[in-house]
Amino acid sequence: MPEEVLFKSESGQTREEIASYLHSVAEKFEQGDAVTLKSGSESVTIEPPARPTFEVKAEREGPTDGPSKLSIEFELEWDENGSEGDVGSDQLEIE
Repeated sequence: MPEEVLFKSESGQTREEIASYLHSVAEKFEQGDAVTLKSGSESVTIEPPARPTFEVKAEREGPTDGPSKLSIEFELEWDENGSEGDVGSDQLEIE
């Protein structure tokens, strides 16, 4: 299935700045509101369903014999027709 990027923003941020963005998204989710992402003249508003699929990944990218990059990725996914995400059996814990 082809992927269409509706919005993308990438920039260096402090941990505190990133936490502020994540808190803002968390508040929107708790309130059941849509989430609007803006950067410059670009903007997109999305309205996640009550139960999207939540995927968390920790990755190491790069050559085996050289320096690599580490990442934590958080992804929310659902069908555009309004269907809720798949229900997984594993419970995520963050310590």
